[in-house]
Amino acid sequence: MKKCPELKHLDIKSIKHQIFYFPEAKTCLESLCELECDTSIDSTYFYGLSHFCQRIQKLVIINMDTKLNNGIVKLIEVQKSLKHFEWKDDFYGEFFTNDDDPYEQILLALEKKAESLNYLKIFYQYVENHDHTLLLEILPKFYKLKILIIEDYLIHNKEQLEKLKKQPYPELEILNIEYNELNIVSNIIENSGGRLKKILFNPYDIIDFELYDDNFNENSLNFIRKVYENCPSIEYLSILISPENENFTELEKLLKRCQNLKSLFIVILNNYFDDTYEDYLKYGKELLKILIRSAPTNFKEIRFDSDFKFSLEMLEEFLENWRGRRALSLFTNDPIYIGEDYTELINKYKSNGVVKDFEYSRYVGSIIYRI
Repeated sequence: MKKCPELKHLDIKSIKHQIFYFPEAKTCLESLCELECDTSIDSTYFYGLSHFCQRIQKLVIINMDTKLNNGIVKLIEVQKSLKHFEWKDDFYGEFFTNDDDPYEQILLALEKKAESLNYLKIFYQYVENHDHTLLLEILPKFYKLKILIIEDYLIHNKEQLEKLKKQPYPELEILNIEYNELNIVSNIIENSGGRLKKILFNPYDIIDFELYDDNFNENSLNFIRKVYENCPSIEYLSILISPENENFTELEKLLKRCQNLKSLFIVILNNYFDDTYEDYLKYGKELLKILIRSAPTNFKEIRFDSDFKFSLEMLEEFLENWRGRRALSLFTNDPIYIGEDYTELINKYKSNGVVKDFEYSRYVGSIIYRI
């Protein structure tokens, strides 16, 4: 404490010393900008910090149980310019009801910081019989967000969905909402103000909500159109499409209009479950043709799964036509591409600068965008 008269960053997870009682505490802690902590620390500790730490801009909280930590509520309340807030649940086997909501006071305190907050990242552990309705109610109030990351099942009722449709996020630049309907993401994109650079959801989580939906083809088309109509600055894009021809046509329009696009993570969902190996080859061929014809000059990365198959001849033709453009990185979880013939072909185009990186992993998580 004596050696750090102006402390900027502090990680107090599992801390035991009550540093706010040290003689130098006021001078040292008043300058604190970033704090990382967990809820296993006694509430009195956070009450002590709240006397001096009122200019925290970045607050990261690991939630260890389902009991409310009133000290953290107080710490949030006293902040004068909170900009960055992260909450991550890290507990197991707990149950509670909506009548005993341990998040309520935290969210109500956070709601009062809407004027300054520009980064919000929330991960809630799944708890039976709890639907996080309060977060859904206050989410539209954070209109100054630049980064919004929600990593949880959040099911909107009709009233909440209507509010979300009308709520603008004019400064939003990064959007990642997992475990939800594609149209929820589309609605936020439509109201994003044209500044979105990254849309990074996991398509496999979206599939859970689109599977067996007879309207999925229309939902997919709607999503693609909302992107190219409202995101001229998009650079990184996750996309879930139907295999219908119209989806590929709209995808090509997106590539032509979104000239800043650098990376595409693409997954196909066929709700009829009748795809054959020849279908996968057809999807792969169509995708490569579209990229050659219409990929913007900054395009440098494609992420795809086993629903897109490229024959050896098809891939070689594509890479030959890519020559002279920005070196391309490819990420996949399809083991076909680590065969000897494919490895030899990819290494050939690595050596002459057409391919920058090629990565295979059997795990889907390896090709998903990370923040």
